[in-house]
Amino acid sequence: MNFLKDFLSENEFQDFINDVKLIQNKKPLIHSITNYVAMNFSANALLSIGASPVMSRAPEEVAQIASYADALVLNLGTPEEQSLKAMLIAGKTANKKGIPIVYDPVAVGATTFRREFNCKLLNDVRVSIIRGNASEILALCDEHKINTGVDSHDQGQAAVEGAKTLAVKIETIIIISGKTDYITNGKEVRCLNLGDDMMSKVTAMGCATDGIVAAFAAVNQNMFHAACNAMVLCGYAGQMAAAKSQGNGSMMINFLDELYNTTVSIKI
Repeated sequence: MNFLKDFLSENEFQDFINDVKLIQNKKPLIHSITNYVAMNFSANALLSIGASPVMSRAPEEVAQIASYADALVLNLGTPEEQSLKAMLIAGKTANKKGIPIVYDPVAVGATTFRREFNCKLLNDVRVSIIRGNASEILALCDEHKINTGVDSHDQGQAAVEGAKTLAVKIETIIIISGKTDYITNGKEVRCLNLGDDMMSKVTAMGCATDGIVAAFAAVNQNMFHAACNAMVLCGYAGQMAAAKSQGNGSMMINFLDELYNTTVSIKI
């Protein structure tokens, strides 16, 4: 925790601490419609920080589940007719209730199927935060005809410039995950050099991050601050976990332990 005190400004650190305490106190219910390989790990990540996960993806019940929830995660990882239908139903319910939605456009540029659903989702549902890697954010920018300067050799920087424009256009916060995480609301850009390369070797690490972002968004009305605080926690836990891991197997367990130990050390 001393590392975070040095890494963050005094105001940033206090905002982070406040969010962690609120999550532990309120135990927000996070409804995640995510991919199959991510469900277990994502649910455990949420439990580790004091939030409550529900992983329902049946179209017949997601409206009711979303109406109970404090935040919603929509993940494009394993798209199929039933889950995509569920995402639209839950997303519209979340909009009516006024709870935040975190959207992960997994491999959105890979197939026509994914691109077409992405366009429908973003047309029909207002999302609060989008989290993806540089390639995914660039694909979103391309769909919205945003010039990203793709002739640049730095894909991450090109994605940042496009993300700033896209964030303003669709009124959302965009997180670009990578070696350096970038968070933008279109005006401000926060860069976080935390985490570790080993995080990319653990399946569903990004999906678990989606849930954590949603938990912070559930307790902080400032979506930019919520996104930044969530990425600070994930990056810090990843960095601490990697330092004691022998490989990606122990990394997975150690990451959950670090999420738990970091947050539980902050007294309510």
